[in-house]
Amino acid sequence: MLRGDSVPSFKHDRVTPAQIIILGFLLLIFTGAVLLMLPFSTQEPGGASFGDALFTATSATCVTGLVLHDTALYWSPFGQLVILLLIQVGGMGVVTIAVAIFMFAGKRIGLKQRWVMQESISAPQVGGIVRMTGF
Repeated sequence: MLRGDSVPSFKHDRVTPAQIIILGFLLLIFTGAVLLMLPFSTQEPGGASFGDALFTATSATCVTGLVLHDTALYWSPFGQLVILLLIQVGGMGVVTIAVAIFMFAGKRIGLKQRWVMQESISAPQVGGIVRMTGF
């Protein structure tokens, strides 16, 4: 092409709040599954299979209460702690936890983060969204 000819530019679409929320949940679920697969996460040696760990992490994060194994008997105290944390973060919301971490680290919550929070909790407006989370 000659100089001055316009070359089509392919800009990456911006990430939407819904995509950020979905990616946050996926990251949380897969991190929980990996932790539940560790050998010391179960009472039995060897750890849980990927399918069992993924199902348990997904169920805990989405707060459904479905289990494949009796939590008290199958999982070690470490595995139970992982499940408890997944339930807490899933119940409070990934975005709410992320904002709490930002605030405790002393960082300001920008407009984009506020917009994602608004979308995650279906708030009618952005104003007062950080205050509404209770942090």
